[in-house]
Amino acid sequence: MSPQSSSMVELLVRGAAAVDSSMIIELPDGKIINPYGYYPTLWVCALFVALFGLSTILHLGQALSTRKWYLLPTIVLGGCGEVIGWVARLWSAKNIGNPTPFLMQVRTTIISPTFLAGANFIILGTIIKRIGPQYSRLAPNKYGIIFVTIDILALWVQAAGGGMASSATQKVDGDPSKGGHVMLIGIVIQLVEIFIYAVLAAEFFYNYSTNRVVRRYSPAARRRNNSASSSIMDDNLKWMSYGLFFSTVLLFIRAIYRTIELSNGWHGRIIHTQIYFNILDGAMVALSMYTINLIHPGILLS
Repeated sequence: MSPQSSSMVELLVRGAAAVDSSMIIELPDGKIINPYGYYPTLWVCALFVALFGLSTILHLGQALSTRKWYLLPTIVLGGCGEVIGWVARLWSAKNIGNPTPFLMQVRTTIISPTFLAGANFIILGTIIKRIGPQYSRLAPNKYGIIFVTIDILALWVQAAGGGMASSATQKVDGDPSKGGHVMLIGIVIQLVEIFIYAVLAAEFFYNYSTNRVVRRYSPAARRRNNSASSSIMDDNLKWMSYGLFFSTVLLFIRAIYRTIELSNGWHGRIIHTQIYFNILDGAMVALSMYTINLIHPGILLS
């Protein structure tokens, strides 16, 4: 290592130690920065790589075979992002001092679930078309338009914050907390978005069950939305609704965790506790993906 590189590492180590001693680890050849505050567990990372990889491959096959093309830029793309994120964590488990995989997993695990939520928004609109748009506050096609647009905004804000945080960590006097605050704004946008979506969905199913009409549709409007005036919810629609509810709850729990995590700061106890991330982020997103694998719109909404 050159004298210049050596002094750079020394400055980084001192800076990290001044903030949080858990970020410093001892190696035979000296001290390096551990940006996680813990060692990512190798087998856990490998397990999530396998889980997300399998689910993504299944989703790709299901999307192509059922011609549900909207699943490609939503749940399939999100699954690819999760695979990249957990591969990066696996890389970190073997090379904790390398900042590249850490920055990769920060960006991808923050952003990827945003794509998964987009699929849920579109699925709800499809269900509403099938069983009665007159019970919904929004027209069926508006769910995809409005919520996916907000999703893109949240995605852009999170990506911008991730870029700021990544750039800051590569500077001696950089402060990643500013980027973290921007990422937090993106997560909060997504959290509020999922909450509003869940409220509208709950109201729709309540209105349907009580035959409470909230919107009047002309025959022409019904034709534009490819919907009947009303339809009985068969077993397929019921299972799709249950799956959608469960998937949404999982993503909502994950968004709450991420909000609290980033609010606690880059050097807080939450972000430095691996079990929280594994369960409240990794497991929640994986369960959400497998739920839609098992209760698939290409089969139940065909």
